This record gives sequence, C-alpha cells and structure tokens, in this order.
Amino acid sequence: MGLAGSTALVHDYLLVMRGAERTFAAIADCFPDAPIYTLLYDRDGTEQRFADRDVHASYLQRMGVRQAGFRRLLPLFPRAAAKLPVHTYDLVISSSSAFAHGVCTGDGAKHVSYCHTPFRYVWHEHSRALEEVPRYLRPILRWQIERVRRWDVAASRRVSRYIANSELTKERIRRFYGREASVIHPPVEVDRFRIGSPEEFFLVVTEVVRHKRVELALEAARLARQTIKVVGGGPDLEALRDGYGSTAEFLGRVSDAELASLYARARALIVPNVEEFGIAAVEAQAAGRPVVAADAGGARETVLPGETGRLVPPGDVNGLAKALGHTDFDGFSPARIKRHADQFSTESFRERFRAEIAHVLGSRLH
Repeated sequence: MGLAGSTALVHDYLLVMRGAERTFAAIADCFPDAPIYTLLYDRDGTEQRFADRDVHASYLQRMGVRQAGFRRLLPLFPRAAAKLPVHTYDLVISSSSAFAHGVCTGDGAKHVSYCHTPFRYVWHEHSRALEEVPRYLRPILRWQIERVRRWDVAASRRVSRYIANSELTKERIRRFYGREASVIHPPVEVDRFRIGSPEEFFLVVTEVVRHKRVELALEAARLARQTIKVVGGGPDLEALRDGYGSTAEFLGRVSDAELASLYARARALIVPNVEEFGIAAVEAQAAGRPVVAADAGGARETVLPGETGRLVPPGDVNGLAKALGHTDFDGFSPARIKRHADQFSTESFRERFRAEIAHVLGSRLH
C-alpha cells in the first residue's frame, strides 16, 4: 500500500479556518484524492478551502449547526464520530483535538492520528468546564465528562500511531492514553507575512474563550499603560469588551491580509495562556515581531528567549505587565526573528508528515 492507496482523512469539524483546520488542510494536500470525513461542515465558514474535495459530514449535519452553536452538541459527537463510514479504507488519517481519533476502522487498517491535544474539557481543562455551568448542572456534567473519558481512552486504543503537534501534547498523550507519539510541529504559512514598521500597540490573536486567558493580557496591558488590540471572536468577547473596552480595541475576526498587517505593525504579540503549540506565535515571528508568552507548552519550542521574544511565568499578570513595560522591543532583530520562524513552514510540515506516514506503512506499528 503506497501513500495514495485506499486512504480516508478525518477532522473533528470543518466550520472555520483556524490553526487546527489549516493543519488539516496541509495534511489533505498530501493526499489530494482522499475523501474527507467530518462531524460538521461549513463550506463558506472554511473559506471554501475544501470546496473541490469530496467532503462527507456526519448525520449531525442535518441539524444545521454552525460555529456559534456546535458546542451544545458535544454529548452527541462520540457516537457520531464512531459512525463515520471509514471502515472500508486501508489507511485512515485523523486530525483530532477531541473526537476524530474515535473513528472505527476496518480489520487490518492502519489509523494514524495527528493530535492537536487530547480533548481538553474532559482531561486537563475539566475543572474549568465545570465552573462554566450553573452549580445545579455540575453533577450531570461531571457524569458526562467521566462517560466521555471512558470513550476517549477506548478510542485511543484503536489508533495505530499518534503524531503530536508538540512536546506538551506528546506528554499528555502518554499521561492520558498510555501511548507514545512522535512530534511534528504544525505548519505555518510563513510566506504570507512580511517585516513592517512597528507601531505603539501590542497584539493578541486568539479565539476568545476562557482557556485562552485573554483577560491576563488585557489586565497586564492596563497595568503597564500600553495599547492593546485583540483579534478574534468567541463566547467571551462581549464580556471582555464590557470590562476592557475603554483600554483595549477588539477587532473581531479579520481577513488574512489585515492580520498580516497587524502582525507587522505590532510591538509584540502576547500569548497569555499555555498553548499546545501556538501558531499565532510563529506567524508573528514570520512578520519579524517578537513574542511575549507564558513560559510553558509550545512557546518553549517556538520562542527563543532574548532572541525572538520573552517568556514569563504562566498566570503572572504582574510579570507580564513588567515585560510589556520594560522590554526593549526595538532591540530585537526582525530579520533574525523571521529566519527562526521559517523552519515551521508548510512545506517543511508536508515533507515530515509524508515521511512519517511512509515510515508507518513500512514499519511495525505499536
């Protein structure tokens, strides 16, 4: 069986084009004839990136749910993933941060799962998930979390080989699933970005949800009396706008061209939370701008302290404020920063991913 054999591709949900979806798109480019299976699909929401592909959504597609409301279907996703009809393929490649690795393949098939993270809301973010619902609903949610955990572990045992997007994800796969994984960093479209002339504002680029800790960046900028702009949408956007609208600018979702311009003009990008990898950090560096990030997770693999940015203790708003107010951001070399980012290119990712799949197909799996 070669790379173009009987192959199917699976991703959790194709509703928008963010980091995980862009990574999946790069995987899909390696297998241009392979059909794509997903739980939910929005052709326009994904900027028609998969419009020329054979895309099959699960039976949940009939409910008409899109990005704004898909989270309410979470209890239904495990069964829907298991029902995706991929059992006739010799090779299944899933791209998963929750449910895609739970597909059921046929006897003798090989299943390689590129893991962005084990499902955060039932593992390392479960306490936060409980805090986000009314107290009277927490026993029900706790029961649901345990139920999904059992499903998740059982699903992990059906995977032939895991590929992690970072060392942090690799460690979580080992801890939660008892499985080993190789590491291939996600692709970043570094050629989209150019070095520009920095202005007097800091930038945050993220989905505005609680675990991204956007409030840390906003509070640190307020304490340091620095201008800050936030790119991204999500369920916490309005609350943060209410709390920080007088000291921060919330831009919502912007076009790729607008984002490239913002990166190039920012003093630095702020990454306040612990990211599994953190594509935005590499994008900012591809535009020659330094990054101020929490000293943990993917930032340790993408930011070189003193050369391409600064790392501060996670959750330390005063430390972050000090870094924003007292770092000489003009002392960083944009050209040096950009050269560092180039190693995370999409082309490099594709080469490594193809090589890993070839290795899996020609080796004994574990």
